[in-house]
Amino acid sequence: MTTTHFGFKTVDEREKVRHVKGVFDSVAPKYDLMNDLMSMGLHRAWKAYTVLVANLHEGDKVLDIAAGTGDLSLAFAKKVGPRGLVVQTDINQTMLSHGRDRLVDHGLVLPTLVCDAERLPFADGHFDLVSVAFGLRNMTHKDVALAEMCRVLRPGGKLLVLEFSKVAPPLEKAYDWYSFKVLPKLGQWVAGDSASYQYLAESIRMHPGQEELKALMKANGFGHVDYHNLTGGLVALHVGLKC
Repeated sequence: MTTTHFGFKTVDEREKVRHVKGVFDSVAPKYDLMNDLMSMGLHRAWKAYTVLVANLHEGDKVLDIAAGTGDLSLAFAKKVGPRGLVVQTDINQTMLSHGRDRLVDHGLVLPTLVCDAERLPFADGHFDLVSVAFGLRNMTHKDVALAEMCRVLRPGGKLLVLEFSKVAPPLEKAYDWYSFKVLPKLGQWVAGDSASYQYLAESIRMHPGQEELKALMKANGFGHVDYHNLTGGLVALHVGLKC
């Protein structure tokens, strides 16, 4: 049996997808509200910065992986215009359904597909930009997923990975206290689910730090990789360019 981590737990890697699906099935109805509460609204600034760094042009083709409830897909669609394309994917049907409904409320219908980032059903070199926000840490084989993201990008295309990362040392104790003492209680109070937010805190600690992720991206096809620390390293935006 090959094992992997699910938060701090060790599980059969074949079971991780099922466990992650259970988490997001549970949190989907309150996902946007919890994002606002957990980050005190900062997630909106992190995503706005991601859109700025994307530097999209009208007519560009974008793949939004782990699109969730569609924040970035909506913002990207406004940038690429009617001649462009934004495809939103997620491994979780429940999250995508909420995202699709939200975009329809904004008068926008985008191609939406349930798929695994480790096996993307797109042709080589199809997209100008690939983004994955707060989704990479949940993937079992991050190297495989990154290689797939590289494959579907055109030469010179850009990958944006927005993800929780290693916070600056002076903030570590306060951040640990908030993550393990406050978040699960907030999840229980608002979403009726403390376990999923305990997993969130644990999964962040198991995710590669800034330099580790940079090296992993370079090892899987990206010729140039840089990252931008946001909010003291609480979140990092990694930018990879395909040669």
